Amino acid sequence: MKFSDLVLTTALTGVCAALVLAPASGASAAKNEIEPGRAAMVQALSDCRKVTDDAARLACYDKAAGAIDQAESKGQLVVIDQAQAKAVRRQAFGFNLPTLHLFDRATKNEEGFDRLDLDVASVHHSSDGKWVFVATTGAVWRQTDSEELALDPHPGSKLLVKNAALGSFFCKVDGQPQVRCERVS
Repeated sequence: MKFSDLVLTTALTGVCAALVLAPASGASAAKNEIEPGRAAMVQALSDCRKVTDDAARLACYDKAAGAIDQAESKGQLVVIDQAQAKAVRRQAFGFNLPTLHLFDRATKNEEGFDRLDLDVASVHHSSDGKWVFVATTGAVWRQTDSEELALDPHPGSKLLVKNAALGSFFCKVDGQPQVRCERVS
């Protein structure tokens, strides 16, 4: 695993751990069962809706919101919106990161995670003669088969990367026949 892969994996694991393992806030989280994949603090806030007395419900909300605000400012809880989750999934497309399933809930109705359209910033041959595509996003994809491309790719080429069988990928450059590829960084 390259250093850049390790940094991304470590960062994503940290975010996921903060979301899942955030400490419980108040007695409401201890009394009620926490939904799978939901931070205890968020569950405690949600549980406040069940309090029937208006003053007690407001006190519950104030306590839960205060705990969430404090945990977020200390980095113990990370809150992201759907757009941020989608950006993380796009950026990590092609990496085998088991922690990405946490972003599934935020992006479950989104399309486009089985393929990715990229612009090529640079391209070269590796020492074994295979194409290496560097996207403008910084993602690096390397050809794994020995298929030939009729036209050489160049900066500005369009690269379509899509899922193939068994966790592999196909890269299609400027509409040419696809080649097998893997993400290397």
